[in-house]
Amino acid sequence: MSADAIRAGRTALGIELGSTRIKACLVDADDPANVLAVGSHAWENRYESGLWTYSLDEVWTGLQAAYADLVSDAQQRHGVSPETFDAIGVSAMMHGYLAFDEAGTLLVPFRTWRNTNTGPAAAELTDAFGVNIPLRWSIAHLHQAVVDAESHVPDIRFVTTLAGFVHQRLTGEKVLGVGDASGMFPIDSATGDYDAGMLARYDELAAGRLAVAHVSELLPRVLVAGAPAGALTAEGAALLDPTGALRPGIPFCAPEGDAGTGMVATNAVAPRTGNVSAGTSIFAMVVLEGPLERVHHELDLVTTPSGDAVAMVHCNNGASELAAWAGMFARFAAASGTPLADDAVYETLFQEALEGEADAGGLLAYNHLAGEPIAGLTEGRPLFVRTPDSRFTLANAMRAQLYGVFGTLALGMRVLDDEGVGLDRMFAHGGMFRTAGVAQRFLAGALGAPVSVGDTASEGGAWGIAVLAAYLPHAGDLSLAAYLEDRVFANAAIVTAEPDPADAAGFAAYLDRYRAGLAVEAAAVTAL
Repeated sequence: MSADAIRAGRTALGIELGSTRIKACLVDADDPANVLAVGSHAWENRYESGLWTYSLDEVWTGLQAAYADLVSDAQQRHGVSPETFDAIGVSAMMHGYLAFDEAGTLLVPFRTWRNTNTGPAAAELTDAFGVNIPLRWSIAHLHQAVVDAESHVPDIRFVTTLAGFVHQRLTGEKVLGVGDASGMFPIDSATGDYDAGMLARYDELAAGRLAVAHVSELLPRVLVAGAPAGALTAEGAALLDPTGALRPGIPFCAPEGDAGTGMVATNAVAPRTGNVSAGTSIFAMVVLEGPLERVHHELDLVTTPSGDAVAMVHCNNGASELAAWAGMFARFAAASGTPLADDAVYETLFQEALEGEADAGGLLAYNHLAGEPIAGLTEGRPLFVRTPDSRFTLANAMRAQLYGVFGTLALGMRVLDDEGVGLDRMFAHGGMFRTAGVAQRFLAGALGAPVSVGDTASEGGAWGIAVLAAYLPHAGDLSLAAYLEDRVFANAAIVTAEPDPADAAGFAAYLDRYRAGLAVEAAAVTAL
């Protein structure tokens, strides 16, 4: 029984700090596909002094709230509250910059992946390394601080990601899963560690400008999936659960980024598999069979949680603008005297989008709330654009908004197509795929490939990191890919949408207009 598993601690807990929600997910350790309880807490980034950030105080209040919500859910569903687990895992949005001094004091406010102020550093590093270094990578943030000679640079003794920071506070261990680490500094897939040659090149580049001789001294130790990553300390238990019910001593898997947990949550860690994760940002991951022929600014080279090379198309802007439109229609429904629950609003609007024209009737929607490097935009300007002869209907408007979520992503995926990268299956996850058969169908048309969605799509990365925690005792016997295939997804309910030819042709026409209309976006950034 589930209650017995919870009472005995035969469970795995996953926690993920996403862009808009902190989520907790409890699974049966023997059957990780069985979700026993969930919890969540809403939070938002803030734009302060020209940079996107979150308060670290909110990290802890949010984690405590999400964990308390999960405990309450377990009590309501099963009549028992958890006090221990087989294993715990922490995941969070990747990249960004958390810099600490010798005493562990944060030196500057957390700089998130969303910031685009690192252009000069990223360009210099790309030239020095011969691989694309995106603006949001931790090394780009660090080097920009070095280039700008920021006053905190001489005091830096440790740099990590949000997942690495939370893991350290809960366990005392300065480690990072290889997938998350690959968004800090380039990884050598042959060694599963930071690329030694590029570390040496950076040491030469930054010589005399850091307080340490080797940049590796500032970075977390890298671990692959299945490697022990410490245990919950008494202080960590009190941080997560101030009630005192949670017991210390619980093993942890390596902390991972949301890209890695998304790959796990969609069974996309083997070569020729891929996944799309849609939230505040949207990104696609494709596990490679071999190296790419050229350097592309649209593509990041990261890794799976096991260290295999992955091409990543990362877009800073995902479904937030779509959510704003849904919120406007929700308010209209309430103002008219017929209020609708959020899920009902999305269901109604998504179903209406199915009635729209295949090319969205000549309408265009840009979801750029923040800068978008793939589109060449340093700042965001969300726009809805039409010409006098566009067919301005609700159905077309909503199809344009859904297409807009996938617009910049499709630009990057076209680069992978040109490289001849093979893809056998693409999985999708994120809240926008909860409405069955709509966003999934449009994404299949946008990519020109089958798109699958599983019944854990809405749990996303919190479930993915719970699965990585459950994998800990099996790592000596099974590869992560085999564990997912044989133990987790063997009986999973998967729904696959094949690309509809009319949708594919319509989206291609939409994308041509979208690409041409980026000039309007650029003008808006300059003018507004």
